[in-house]
Amino acid sequence: MKKTLLIFLLILSQVFSAQSDCPTAITVCGNSGISYTPTGPGSILEDLQGCLSTDEHFSVWYTFTIATGGTLTFTIDPNNFTDDYDFGVYGPNKPCGTLGAPIRCNYSGADGPTGLSTDATNPNGGGGTAQGQWSSAMNVLPGETYYLVVDNFLSSANGFTLTWGGTATLASPFNDPGLITNPFIAPGLPNANPTSPNEVIICTNPATFNFSSLTPSIINGNANFTVSYHYNTNDLLTGSNPITTPIIVNTTDTYYYSITYTDPTNPSNPINKCKQTGEFKFKDGSIVATDATLTECNNNNEGTAVFNLTTANVINIPTATKKYYPSMFDLNANTNEITNPYQYLSAGGSVFVLVTSQFGCTDIAEIKLNFFPVVVVTEATLRACFIETNPSTGLFNLQNANVTTLGGATKKYYPSATDAINQTNEILNFTNYIAPNGVIYVRVMSGDGCYTVAKVNLVVIPPVYSTVLIDKVICIEDKTTLDAGPGFTGYEWSTGATTQTISNVGVGTYWVKLKTGDCIALQKVKVYATEQPVVSNIDITNNSVTVNVVGGTPAYQYSLDNTHWQDSNIFTDLTRGDYTIYVKDVYDCNPIEVNFLVPNMINVITPNGDGINDVIDYSALSSRSNLVLTIFDRYGTKIHQADKTNNFTWDGTIAGKKIPTGTYWYSVTWNENNKNKTPIKFSGWVMVKNRD
Repeated sequence: MKKTLLIFLLILSQVFSAQSDCPTAITVCGNSGISYTPTGPGSILEDLQGCLSTDEHFSVWYTFTIATGGTLTFTIDPNNFTDDYDFGVYGPNKPCGTLGAPIRCNYSGADGPTGLSTDATNPNGGGGTAQGQWSSAMNVLPGETYYLVVDNFLSSANGFTLTWGGTATLASPFNDPGLITNPFIAPGLPNANPTSPNEVIICTNPATFNFSSLTPSIINGNANFTVSYHYNTNDLLTGSNPITTPIIVNTTDTYYYSITYTDPTNPSNPINKCKQTGEFKFKDGSIVATDATLTECNNNNEGTAVFNLTTANVINIPTATKKYYPSMFDLNANTNEITNPYQYLSAGGSVFVLVTSQFGCTDIAEIKLNFFPVVVVTEATLRACFIETNPSTGLFNLQNANVTTLGGATKKYYPSATDAINQTNEILNFTNYIAPNGVIYVRVMSGDGCYTVAKVNLVVIPPVYSTVLIDKVICIEDKTTLDAGPGFTGYEWSTGATTQTISNVGVGTYWVKLKTGDCIALQKVKVYATEQPVVSNIDITNNSVTVNVVGGTPAYQYSLDNTHWQDSNIFTDLTRGDYTIYVKDVYDCNPIEVNFLVPNMINVITPNGDGINDVIDYSALSSRSNLVLTIFDRYGTKIHQADKTNNFTWDGTIAGKKIPTGTYWYSVTWNENNKNKTPIKFSGWVMVKNRD
């Protein structure tokens, strides 16, 4: 923080003797006190006149101008009480060489203070008396200029101090509000020791410093003021040897500056000689930036990482500013500055940071960008047995996927690589994961927080079934052998057997658990009873019988005695009577058998009432089911049906009328009284002879 410059005009005792002459009088600026030690009479022996008509001894000359009119007093106080200080005041507005007699004068010869006092009445004091050591106060007007000579009559090496009093004020550009619009700012920062000078920061020690760079801040916009810089107080007071070019400075020496006003309208204005002075030192403000290393994750082995460059601790100065560059060339050229150091994507290497303190001191640090060790993963494959209820899927424990040898790694499981990178759709039931053939991805994370995504292939082991174990068809009374075939590591039949084959197996449903590796496939097999053939109907024509068979598996074989078999379903030359037909199919099972009757064949009736062959009568078959006798004419037209309503007979009439003599066809149908109700059809012809 800047500090307003305090105005002080202490004139130190170590000055050249030139100030002991009127033409080189020290300008008093404002009512600031004076401290001085005269060391001689000066180069010019002025005619002091008045009460000071003697020669100068150890003297000093001052000039001052009145700013505000009123009474003016001052006190000259010897540093050694016994010293005898005399004074004279000349003017107003008289030049050196023609000053004339002083308007105030005192050479009291008494010890102690002297000066102007409102209590005194004699302008020349009492001269040699204690009461006369004070001269009367002066009534002054603005703009009047006076000269004051102070002389140590004893020529001792002791100085004096002078303080001003009264109502009048002395002119100074440094207390004129018309000239001072802003406070002067002392250069540098306050010293840790409040009594020591401010400190100006330099970035190297020693350093080449341009003092003029301080001037704008010191003057702070006040017009017509200049600043000069000096090595010592003597030069400061005399304005000698100003520092005008950059010089090498250090932090041990004290340096001085002087602020001077120049009246642009009056170069001879006495206030132009007023000075406001100060001192300062230099302080080493150099900074040291230290190299740093940032380590981030080379996630998924992409070869890049995002670095927050601001986390690199290159300096412990909170107010320092930092600029980051990808190379020293860029830093030196101030090109390609990294403007987003929070999210710097890099493939590693180094960046460089220019650190600047609040005082403009700089240093450069290298930030090495390293990667944590890559999380090494390998592609893995998991195999799982099929799920019996859904053979295209398997039950996987994803933890068993050996994708890394990194100790302490954390794993999370995802259905896709994108999900694994973005950490979305995490598989939470990873120990009981049901899936078909496919892949999942594992995000493998190290203790550093780095990750790599590994691929895991999921393979569902399909069921392995026997290709030789197939359903069988056997005769219901037979037994068979079931063979699951070789190549399996285990067998378990529904019968309890653990062998490849089971024997003496009848009709039924069986299963076997076939083990291949760690998987077991359940295979069912059925032993069917062969479908037995069924005699659908039997046609009897005259003495020929045709047996019609359905069902079973052709080819069929037929027999009337269950011993002699034929391929034909027709039997001829059968006489009237009961028969049994035997039929079997290709499976050669126990034959089915059907009983049937070859009835008596009637070929002629003579319905003449003689009681002989008057009717066709099949009532003997009435015990058969659905017995019907049907008569057709030669054109196939049904002309009569005989059933139980007419006792299964026909007398050669239609509606009570005799039919013409001729040949007619008839058929007798019934169902045999067996479980299949085998239909029988007996066909023949009959000659009807009707006589009138």
